Amino acid sequence: MKNNPGRTSCENCSSKSNNIFRNLSAEEHEILALDKNCEPHKKGSVIYHEGNRISGCYCVSNGIIKIYKTGIDGKEQIITFAKTGDLIGFRSVLSGELACTTAKVIEDAHLCFIPADTLIYLVKKNGEFSMDLMQLACKELGESNAYITDIAQKTVRERLAEVLLHLRDNFGLDDEQFLKITLTREELSNIVGTATESVIRLLSEFKSDGLIELHGRRIKLLNIPGLKKTGNVF
Repeated sequence: MKNNPGRTSCENCSSKSNNIFRNLSAEEHEILALDKNCEPHKKGSVIYHEGNRISGCYCVSNGIIKIYKTGIDGKEQIITFAKTGDLIGFRSVLSGELACTTAKVIEDAHLCFIPADTLIYLVKKNGEFSMDLMQLACKELGESNAYITDIAQKTVRERLAEVLLHLRDNFGLDDEQFLKITLTREELSNIVGTATESVIRLLSEFKSDGLIELHGRRIKLLNIPGLKKTGNVF
């Protein structure tokens, strides 16, 4: 474990309040600080590719990362978005398997790369950290199961309303009630699991119904109870 000039202190990180590493000891934080490498990543850059072996995981200091799988037709299926404080790639490190998703920056980000050996050392050394990591993996599995159920049982209209509510929960709204994350119509369709044309049509219907307002890519949520009713979200 050697000193790395590209490191930054976890204590000064904007994600420290909800960071997965919060239960590390002072000594373990020092090991993490010495081993990790923190770098900026521009919008559009790919952090790792599906099917490749990755040599460590990444903690998001700031920015937004799109996590997706690619279908046989080349179409993306967005699994989730990683934001400040999130850890990505750790399951492939722990399982020793190839990356099952691709991670791409959609908003300029600063990421800290943590070598696989360091992550595994901390898992073996710190029981609380191991439990936190296991709970995170279980949470992600639960979200995947819920998504599979939605795809099988909900209409596209219901899924789109639910996605808008999820984006609100995960990223919040600004003072004007706009979603703080801005996505293309194609990206929205890749989350919902439908054609881009269907999302465009449904967004127009939601606007006519007084549920949302559209300003280019920006979406303002006008009627949260109405979206919950439309999405059958309780």
